[in-house]
Amino acid sequence: MAIDRTGDVPGKTGVSLPVSGVETVSDLIVEFGMQDPEDSTVNTLLEALAVGRDIEATGESAVVGIVSGNAENVVSADQAIAKQIEELIETHDPDSAVVVIDSTEDERLLPIIESRIRIDSVDRVVVRQARDLESTYYLLKQFLADEELRGTVLIPIGIVMLVFPAILMLSDVAVAVGSITAVIGTFLLYRGFGVDERLATLSTQARDALYSGRISIVTSVIAAGLALVGIFVGVLGASELPVEGLEFVTVMAFAYYSVPWIALGAMAASIGRLVDEVLRDETIRTASLNLPFGALAMGLVVRGFAAYFLERAAIIDGIVLEPTRIGAITIRGLTLSPEHRLAGFVLLGILVSLLGIGLTSRLTHEGDRDLEAA
Repeated sequence: MAIDRTGDVPGKTGVSLPVSGVETVSDLIVEFGMQDPEDSTVNTLLEALAVGRDIEATGESAVVGIVSGNAENVVSADQAIAKQIEELIETHDPDSAVVVIDSTEDERLLPIIESRIRIDSVDRVVVRQARDLESTYYLLKQFLADEELRGTVLIPIGIVMLVFPAILMLSDVAVAVGSITAVIGTFLLYRGFGVDERLATLSTQARDALYSGRISIVTSVIAAGLALVGIFVGVLGASELPVEGLEFVTVMAFAYYSVPWIALGAMAASIGRLVDEVLRDETIRTASLNLPFGALAMGLVVRGFAAYFLERAAIIDGIVLEPTRIGAITIRGLTLSPEHRLAGFVLLGILVSLLGIGLTSRLTHEGDRDLEAA
């Protein structure tokens, strides 16, 4: 059953509705299409014929019918459609109906139709040329109804539109555009990285840690303090360089002086997390066991590379081993080259990392055996 709520079909063809039957509907489609080929109702009538053909292809009987309202007002149009539906039901006595419409406005007729006959399906026809426009309209309508999206998009746009003229009055166009662009970029990064969600999660975790008496909250504060000390020492050491204009050497000096403190801070934080897992009698994760050794190994390697570059730039002295006498054995003094110094730090870092892997593997296997024995 095709629905023409606006009454275009009888108004342009002069045919009295309702009509039914494939031949009658086909003739009406040709007549109506010749009168107004751009009307989307033509597609609705053709879809009704196609649905009837598909139903008959399944072995069931189908009757194609058309009902129409009028252009006077909504109430009279709906009353006319209800009357025509009753005429079709009285004539053909159908068990159910498949309703074919061409707009969301026609969907308001479904309760009227359903009160008179069971509806098995609703087939909405959307013309391809109008699909994007209509979909955009309803997406925009849905967007404006979403409170969270309004707050995320419309409020920042409104603030920008208010602030931009004020900045123009106080400064030039370049400053205004640059300021607005920087604010928009900061907001997009803030939302893109989910900083608000991360901050909310961080505050919740910190509160839970304080209430539950976790040792990790204390070691985290210690780690932050050691990191600040490392940054201060690094800046102080880099500022005392005898050479100027060598940015790379300055960076290496900062790393050389700050890395030991930062590595100690990382070790303190990781040890605190490890202790928390032990106290909670949870299964200790491999990553938690590896963290202290990994932090120490990384600190040794970075310290070694920074020392190599600084020694090459004659900023720091090389390592000199003084002569040593052990009983009758005398060990001669030795001066390590920058390459030997770098190799020593790298090897020491690798050994620490391997030690952590070995210890982690051993503890993990022992834990698995204890679980199997239990």
